[in-house]
Amino acid sequence: MKRFFLFILLCGLALGMSAQTAKEEIFANIHLSAANHYAYPEPDFAMTAPPKGYKPFYLSHYARHGSRYRVNPNDYTKPLAILREAEKDEVLTELGKKTLYLVDSLARMAKGRYGELTPLGVRQHRGIAQRMYNNFPEIFQGATAVDARSTVVIRCILSMMAECLELQSQNPKLQIKNDASYYDMYYMNNEDDYYRKQRRTDEVLTAKAAFRKEHLHPERLMKSLFNSEEYVRWKVDAEKLMSYLFELAVIMQNHDTDIKLYSLFTKEECYDMWLLNNANWYIDYGPSPLTKGKMPYLEANLLENILNTADSCIVKKENSATLRFGHESCVLPLACLLELGDCAYQTTDLNSLAETWRNYKIFPMACNIQFVFYRKKGSDDILVKVLLNEQEMKLPVESTLAPYYHWKDVETYYRNKLAAFRK
Repeated sequence: MKRFFLFILLCGLALGMSAQTAKEEIFANIHLSAANHYAYPEPDFAMTAPPKGYKPFYLSHYARHGSRYRVNPNDYTKPLAILREAEKDEVLTELGKKTLYLVDSLARMAKGRYGELTPLGVRQHRGIAQRMYNNFPEIFQGATAVDARSTVVIRCILSMMAECLELQSQNPKLQIKNDASYYDMYYMNNEDDYYRKQRRTDEVLTAKAAFRKEHLHPERLMKSLFNSEEYVRWKVDAEKLMSYLFELAVIMQNHDTDIKLYSLFTKEECYDMWLLNNANWYIDYGPSPLTKGKMPYLEANLLENILNTADSCIVKKENSATLRFGHESCVLPLACLLELGDCAYQTTDLNSLAETWRNYKIFPMACNIQFVFYRKKGSDDILVKVLLNEQEMKLPVESTLAPYYHWKDVETYYRNKLAAFRK
């Protein structure tokens, strides 16, 4: 029992009851302010040994693609156009001119590569694969069958190939099957109008606008870039330009380059921009009461696929692995639906949200959720543990063996949860 409560404490420290506030964490590592554009950190979490006699035999995961370029061309071209026009009108400061030069360089680098995987993204998935192989070598011995599937988006397909090639290099005997088909999209990356409508209610829009007004303050930045306040007032959407420049600043950690824009912003501004991002993701994809707590059920089909596929693989005599590759807009609601750590935390107070719920802990680039299954010779009892970004997680069921849980308890809990939602 002591082991169980120690595990709960450790998970709490990792995903909510942190010794540091979010502000302190971001001030110590400004890259955390990137939220979903935070480059996957090298994990240093220790693995808890399984109960005596239990060995891993099946791994099932859903992973986001690795580091990428920004997806929308406007994220590069719009701020560039604003700064170019200001240069033509001779209203840029020296810092403004330097910023124009850097944004122009970034726009040139990204042209024709919007949304594409970067070399860092490839390395992230090769690293994840190597650690899976090292952490659970029993699963990947011999001619283990590995079923790998991706959404039809190229950065996800390339992430899948990077992970599978690394596994194959560790053991050439692995029987790896790759697929990327619209056939699987109903659970790999699905969303319907019901969820979109929840994000557009008057209550949601009002709450977002009020929070944005409280935390978005572009005045200092504009004064540092432009030498005419009147010009900014009449010709520049200051809030939009600040947002564009911040999004370019945070994406650069995903590239092998020394071009940096973070110096444009104070740490306080970075924290405020993250607060906005954190609240928006919480409302749009998390368990927020503003969206009726329904957004995690975006991944009901994905969770059902994980449960069904696990049941099929458990009855096999051979070890196996199921790998899925998609997007953070799936990993985040799935983590909330699974109630990993504090991911399912609910509050209507956006100002206190960051005390417990911090998106950069859930869905950096290459984020992943791994289910690892264990069995003991001569026993029908199957154990499972769940990793979020390679860290052992607390699940919403009782267990005296945590972070290991009896699969029958875990499966029953989640199937009942899905059934209640679908009534």
